[in-house]
Amino acid sequence: MTAAGARIFLSAGEPSGDLHGAAVIQALRSRLPSAVLEAFGGPRMATAGANVRFPMEGMTAFGLVEILEKIPAHYRLLRRMERDFARSAYDLVILIDYPGFHLHVAEAARRAGIPVLYYIAPQLWAWRPQRAKRLAAACNRLAVILPFEEAFFRNVGVDAVYVGHPLLDRGAPPSRATARAALGIPADERVLALFPGSRAGEIRRLWPSFRDAARTLLDRGVATRVIVAATDQGDFPGSESFTLIRSASLAVAAAADAAIVKSGTSTLEAALADTPMIVPYRVNAITAFLSRRLVTVPWVSLVNLVAEREVVPEILQEAVTAPRLVEAVGPLLDPAHPATRAQREGLALVRARLGTPGAADRVANMAVALLAA
Repeated sequence: MTAAGARIFLSAGEPSGDLHGAAVIQALRSRLPSAVLEAFGGPRMATAGANVRFPMEGMTAFGLVEILEKIPAHYRLLRRMERDFARSAYDLVILIDYPGFHLHVAEAARRAGIPVLYYIAPQLWAWRPQRAKRLAAACNRLAVILPFEEAFFRNVGVDAVYVGHPLLDRGAPPSRATARAALGIPADERVLALFPGSRAGEIRRLWPSFRDAARTLLDRGVATRVIVAATDQGDFPGSESFTLIRSASLAVAAAADAAIVKSGTSTLEAALADTPMIVPYRVNAITAFLSRRLVTVPWVSLVNLVAEREVVPEILQEAVTAPRLVEAVGPLLDPAHPATRAQREGLALVRARLGTPGAADRVANMAVALLAA
């Protein structure tokens, strides 16, 4: 077997992984045009050139409680993958995000003697640092996307390499003027952006407080326009006075003076756009109860984790109320306010630490090196 004719299995279990997996597939195709690429994934990976043997639709879950109902389907899928691995069907397995399930897949591949490259590491530094040794035994290489992760995983014996964040591969955000022109927003508006999430559960938990806070800021004249980074299928009741913008989250962040952003990758989008923000976080009550006993890091937002200090205010669980959001985000709509200036200094640090574009290319290079080893 040569690397050029390799059989590679890629696995991603949710839409973000499908997106990142597609970029890796494109990078692999440019290096190994004769390779056979098969996948557990979605439509983007299929379009990029993989044979999606196991569609990911219906497998995504969010939160400790919500994952439970998906266990039987994941167990059946794992058994099918194990049978493929046992037949030595692949020369390399590339796993993309999707913690929990992918650790079992990695262990199954290693039992079959197949090298494993894991891209976008499980956040064991946040939940269960002790499980990193199990990850080290299951994976040959780990491609991490947050700068502090490389040292963490190397310290517990994982061969980890920081490849940069895939958000950077989407290109630089537009300027505020360019984004507003594209979205039809006058230059003199004071614009508040809302990022209530993409999953139905998180939208349901966060949207009422986001909406009511935005209405208050409009009524007081603190904001003159509210724009919402809306999903194609999301339901946002009571948004008649807002502008819903679907499938253009980076432009929404760039156009805003300040934002209310649910915890997750959207916080990094806002940081790249130099948009001051607050970060509410609210999950299922049982999930929150368990999280308080498992989480080992002091922040929930990626911005603060990358900066290794509090750059953006975090508002958690029961504190996520409209009055609290108004109090926290209102000053950030004023570019001259000390809180705004201080936050922008922190956001500049975050951008500097995120690295340079090319994450998918670096992952593909790691894959080729593993195949040649």
